[in-house]
Amino acid sequence: GLHADTTADMQRYERLRAQGVPFVLVDGFSPKVQAPFISPDDRAAMTLAVTHLVSLGHTRIGLALGPKRFVPVQRKIEGFVRAVQDQLGLDAAAVEAELIQHSLYTLEGGQAAASALIDRGCTAVVCASDMMALGAIRAARQRGLEVPRDVSVVGFDDSPLIAFTDPPLTTVRKPVPAMGQAAVRTLLEEVGGTPAPHSEFVFMPELVVRGSTASAPNVLRAS
Repeated sequence: GLHADTTADMQRYERLRAQGVPFVLVDGFSPKVQAPFISPDDRAAMTLAVTHLVSLGHTRIGLALGPKRFVPVQRKIEGFVRAVQDQLGLDAAAVEAELIQHSLYTLEGGQAAASALIDRGCTAVVCASDMMALGAIRAARQRGLEVPRDVSVVGFDDSPLIAFTDPPLTTVRKPVPAMGQAAVRTLLEEVGGTPAPHSEFVFMPELVVRGSTASAPNVLRAS
């Protein structure tokens, strides 16, 4: 939705509000829009992913995600940079310059972003969607690398079929049922004439560990 695009014109939402149309917005935020927002905690999602990979011995972790103008992207960057700073002691400017790659939210976009990160020496790639993560796995394999032996990959969303990929994807599960229920309840309140305040309801994601992450290659060799 345009509410997640920081460069978009928000007048369409003002027109809806002026016409008395009740609405709730999901996965994004704009201070310019008077409406309730439902979002996952994108910063916490990155902390979960980075903590998991650091525990496996990875010290060169990359982030593949979409265009920077989107609010969820900006929040993921903030969470990722902070987690890498706190856990690996890396400089924020260096992290943004070397370990973050923007692309498109597609399989091809994930492949392109992961290719760049792997070329910069990353042994693990956190992706901002499961589809991008599948692209990252493809990028690793095109280089003759195995996932997770040589490169670990983490997705985001926990899409319905992602547990059945090869390998089954480690991912950060977006709390879709809880978010959906909250959105409907909030919308019904709006329809009923007791609108929610202009605020954001933030839901905690969950790390789901499967088969696409493993010990960093240097850790394996050391053992």
